[in-house]
Amino acid sequence: MSEQPYAVAPRPGSDEPVPTVVSLHLYGVDGLGVAKALGHMGFDRRPLRRVPGATFVKLLGTGSGRTFTPRDADPHHWGVLACWSDPDGPERYESTRVHASWSGSAYEQGRILLRPLASRGTWAGRAPFGDPVAHRWDGPVAAVTRARIKPSQWRTFWSAVPPVSQDLREVAGLDLAIGIGEAPVGLQGTFSMWSSNSALTGFAHRRSPHVEVMRRTHDVAWYAEELFARFAVVASRGSYRGEPL
Repeated sequence: MSEQPYAVAPRPGSDEPVPTVVSLHLYGVDGLGVAKALGHMGFDRRPLRRVPGATFVKLLGTGSGRTFTPRDADPHHWGVLACWSDPDGPERYESTRVHASWSGSAYEQGRILLRPLASRGTWAGRAPFGDPVAHRWDGPVAAVTRARIKPSQWRTFWSAVPPVSQDLREVAGLDLAIGIGEAPVGLQGTFSMWSSNSALTGFAHRRSPHVEVMRRTHDVAWYAEELFARFAVVASRGSYRGEPL
């Protein structure tokens, strides 16, 4: 996919800036690489936050997202999501010791560059994608959801997820769906890529399983914190689970 120009407009009065670019790096590891990945999760937060231009960084485990329980976890795929104040941020990250170590262990890797189109809610008390002014985008899009689930609501939430997950995988226009999280339980999210904005909107607002979960979200109050963000997919390269991005 060819890169498009970066242009992000913050909504007047927003508290946090809109990142110029958001990067998601994905790494597939095997054997001893799994143990090294666990080490990255424990020790890389501080050095990544020190990379110039990084305004928000999260190391992520991945999973199928079918139930959002620990049995979904995929110990062979991991991610680094980062927000950057300038377009050279992803390249600076790729010059770090952290990325070199991941790359040395990975049998596959991929990179997706994103530009925020809309965002609401918070992640760890932050609004990492700012409050961008909506504008037209005719290319492929991506969505990030993230929620901190109240411990008292874990069982109720888990029972509601499978119908949505099954329906998601039957929707036309879905190119990629990954469960993401900072912890195996309680901090749950998804990353998905879609062929068009209309395909994503159709799933989010017109498919009955997802609409029902949205309704129950207000009725049941599963979340202590939640975020939904939509992005233009600016560029992608590499692979995930053997499939090109």
